[in-house]
Amino acid sequence: MFERIRSMFRKESATGRAVYMASGKTANWSQRNNKAFAEEGYQKNVIAYQAINKISNAIAAIPWTLFRGETELDQHPMLALLARPNPMQSGAEFMRAAVGFYMITGNSYFERVMVGSQPREIYTLRPDRMKVKPGEGGIPSAYVFQISNQTPTIWECDRGTGLCDIRHIKSFNPLDDWYGMSPLMAGAYAVDQHNESMTWMQALLQNSAMPSGALEMSAEATIGDDEFQRLKAEIDEQYSGAKNAGRPMLLEGGLKWTQMGLSPDDMKVIENKYSSARDVSLALGVPPLLLNIPGDSTFNNYQEARLAFYEETVIPLAHMIRDELNVWLAPLYGDNVRVETDLDKVPAIAEKRRELWTMANESDDLTINERREIKGFGPIPGGDSVMVQSSLLPLDFSDGVELSGSDARDIKALAYGETPDKSE
Repeated sequence: MFERIRSMFRKESATGRAVYMASGKTANWSQRNNKAFAEEGYQKNVIAYQAINKISNAIAAIPWTLFRGETELDQHPMLALLARPNPMQSGAEFMRAAVGFYMITGNSYFERVMVGSQPREIYTLRPDRMKVKPGEGGIPSAYVFQISNQTPTIWECDRGTGLCDIRHIKSFNPLDDWYGMSPLMAGAYAVDQHNESMTWMQALLQNSAMPSGALEMSAEATIGDDEFQRLKAEIDEQYSGAKNAGRPMLLEGGLKWTQMGLSPDDMKVIENKYSSARDVSLALGVPPLLLNIPGDSTFNNYQEARLAFYEETVIPLAHMIRDELNVWLAPLYGDNVRVETDLDKVPAIAEKRRELWTMANESDDLTINERREIKGFGPIPGGDSVMVQSSLLPLDFSDGVELSGSDARDIKALAYGETPDKSE
């Protein structure tokens, strides 16, 4: 390409124009690994950072309850462990870290510290330091924790079940048998575009113009190989890319700059930034309205968006963690216990639950036990009858029936729950 351009400089031309384009480079995308997701996604992108924190905080705020059969337990060693997993973390801090690792990398690792047959502490481990040692039949044979050049820690797994003192929680990954897929991978292009938009606008704030176009020179001017190479390197290194946006260009030797690129307004940089922000929030499962991203009208109000956030993102992930704990931790206590999420205390879904209770209470064709089941309670004796108001009578009750004065009074008394007067 440059050889052809250089030959144009050496020829006489009727127009005397020689053009070197300063744009047209192939797009550069960030790498797809745990380090890149943590740095480019969580640390550098405000949308991904806030979305992941919202999910982590929401799940950390859900209380845990414990049941033995249908009986709720107020005190139990497992409840105490979930409330204070280890000396360094509270239960909420532990859950924030676990969910944060999961949302950034698609993997979260729990370690349990056993004293005898009982777990005494649980920890979250950094996914970038964990390796799965494959075993037969798709079951891991061991987990390896490695810090730099230190001696690795290895946990051997049961050959039949794959269970050990490490619990690996991972997202679905269609191309990997052992590691989950980061949610940020689906939104990685959007993260890169949003970061690049921020870099572009920061560069514009620091520079006064944005050269993007072509260099022209008159027919009388000439340029040698050394000058051409210097000019090419100068344009590539000092005037191309988002970090150099707006930098003034110094021209020499009769060169002239012709504006050919689009201005930031024409490129709709701001709109592209908001569009990529919505894509990032979509990949992470947080409605854009909750992140104050302009231009989103999917939900009519904040309360509706918050309810959708809990129903579609928070509660499914919380239930997945619940199920993992019931498989990995609860059986160690040996008394048929299971952990549950106490969603009744989640303010975001309280309004919907209130509407459901009102509907059950106002229904005329449900038994007491059916209403209690809707509310999440167990049945009670005598609760299988449909209860109606005693003052209600069918419209055709008296059709074709002659009622005397005493009969009418008796019916009226029964309708109001009173005992008929039999003295007459």
